[in-house]
Amino acid sequence: MRKGNRHRGASFDDFLREQAIFDAVQAAAVKRALAEAVAEAMEEAKISKVEMARRMGTSRSQLDRVLDPAYTAVQLDTLIKAASAVGRDLRISLKRLARARCSARP
Repeated sequence: MRKGNRHRGASFDDFLREQAIFDAVQAAAVKRALAEAVAEAMEEAKISKVEMARRMGTSRSQLDRVLDPAYTAVQLDTLIKAASAVGRDLRISLKRLARARCSARP
Protein backbone atom coordinates (compact mmCIF):
# COMPACT_ATOMS: atom_id res chain seq x y z
CA MET A 1 0.00 0.00 0.00
CA ARG A 2 1.29 3.44 -0.93
CA LYS A 3 1.73 6.06 1.77
CA GLY A 4 0.21 9.46 1.08
CA ASN A 5 2.05 12.73 1.53
CA ARG A 6 1.02 13.92 4.99
CA HIS A 7 2.01 17.47 4.00
CA ARG A 8 -0.25 17.59 0.95
CA GLY A 9 -2.38 20.70 1.13
CA ALA A 10 -0.42 22.22 3.99
CA SER A 11 1.49 25.44 3.49
CA PHE A 12 5.25 25.61 3.53
CA ASP A 13 5.02 27.72 6.71
CA ASP A 14 3.01 24.93 8.35
CA PHE A 15 5.68 22.42 7.32
CA LEU A 16 8.44 24.60 8.82
CA ARG A 17 6.45 24.95 12.05
CA GLU A 18 5.99 21.17 12.23
CA GLN A 19 9.75 20.79 11.88
CA ALA A 20 10.25 23.46 14.61
CA ILE A 21 12.44 25.56 12.31
CA PHE A 22 10.03 28.29 11.20
CA ASP A 23 11.57 31.04 13.36
CA ALA A 24 15.14 30.26 12.29
CA VAL A 25 14.21 30.11 8.60
CA GLN A 26 12.23 33.35 8.85
CA ALA A 27 15.13 35.12 10.63
CA ALA A 28 17.56 33.95 7.95
CA ALA A 29 15.24 35.11 5.14
CA VAL A 30 14.69 38.55 6.70
CA LYS A 31 18.42 39.01 7.35
CA ARG A 32 19.28 37.98 3.79
CA ALA A 33 16.80 40.53 2.41
CA LEU A 34 18.18 43.28 4.68
CA ALA A 35 21.80 42.48 3.82
CA GLU A 36 21.00 42.56 0.10
CA ALA A 37 19.07 45.83 0.43
CA VAL A 38 21.95 47.54 2.27
CA ALA A 39 24.50 46.22 -0.24
CA GLU A 40 22.37 47.39 -3.18
CA ALA A 41 21.91 50.84 -1.62
CA MET A 42 25.67 51.09 -1.04
CA GLU A 43 26.35 50.13 -4.65
CA GLU A 44 23.72 52.55 -5.95
CA ALA A 45 25.23 55.41 -3.94
CA LYS A 46 28.80 54.26 -4.75
CA ILE A 47 29.67 54.01 -1.05
CA SER A 48 32.70 51.89 -0.16
CA LYS A 49 32.77 49.64 2.90
CA VAL A 50 35.26 51.97 4.57
CA GLU A 51 33.00 54.97 3.99
CA MET A 52 29.92 53.04 5.06
CA ALA A 53 31.57 51.99 8.33
CA ARG A 54 32.61 55.60 8.93
CA ARG A 55 29.05 56.83 8.35
CA MET A 56 27.72 54.21 10.74
CA GLY A 57 30.36 55.03 13.35
CA THR A 58 31.46 51.42 13.49
CA SER A 59 34.19 49.06 12.32
CA ARG A 60 34.53 47.35 8.96
CA SER A 61 34.15 43.99 10.66
CA GLN A 62 30.81 45.08 12.14
CA LEU A 63 29.70 46.23 8.69
CA ASP A 64 30.76 42.86 7.28
CA ARG A 65 28.40 41.21 9.80
CA VAL A 66 25.57 43.49 8.63
CA LEU A 67 26.27 42.51 5.02
CA ASP A 68 26.63 38.79 5.81
CA PRO A 69 23.23 37.23 5.03
CA ALA A 70 23.98 34.24 7.27
CA TYR A 71 24.78 36.32 10.36
CA THR A 72 21.39 36.84 12.03
CA ALA A 73 22.60 38.22 15.39
CA VAL A 74 22.97 41.84 14.23
CA GLN A 75 21.43 44.31 16.66
CA LEU A 76 18.49 46.45 15.65
CA ASP A 77 20.33 49.72 16.31
CA THR A 78 23.11 48.59 13.96
CA LEU A 79 20.59 47.90 11.20
CA ILE A 80 19.05 51.33 11.77
CA LYS A 81 22.49 52.95 11.48
CA ALA A 82 23.16 51.03 8.26
CA ALA A 83 19.85 52.15 6.75
CA SER A 84 20.47 55.75 7.77
CA ALA A 85 24.00 55.69 6.35
CA VAL A 86 22.57 54.95 2.89
CA GLY A 87 19.70 57.43 3.23
CA ARG A 88 17.01 54.89 4.02
CA ASP A 89 14.57 54.20 6.86
CA LEU A 90 14.30 50.77 8.43
CA ARG A 91 10.67 49.82 8.98
CA ILE A 92 9.56 46.83 10.99
CA SER A 93 5.96 45.78 11.38
CA LEU A 94 4.02 43.11 13.20
CA LYS A 95 1.40 41.20 11.28
CA ARG A 96 -1.47 39.49 13.01
CA LEU A 97 -1.28 35.72 12.50
CA ALA A 98 -4.30 33.71 11.47
CA ARG A 99 -6.05 32.52 14.63
CA ALA A 100 -5.39 28.84 13.90
CA ARG A 101 -1.63 29.45 13.66
CA CYS A 102 -1.26 31.38 16.92
CA SER A 103 0.32 29.32 19.64
CA ALA A 104 1.91 30.09 22.94
CA ARG A 105 5.60 29.31 23.08
CA PRO A 106 7.41 28.32 26.25
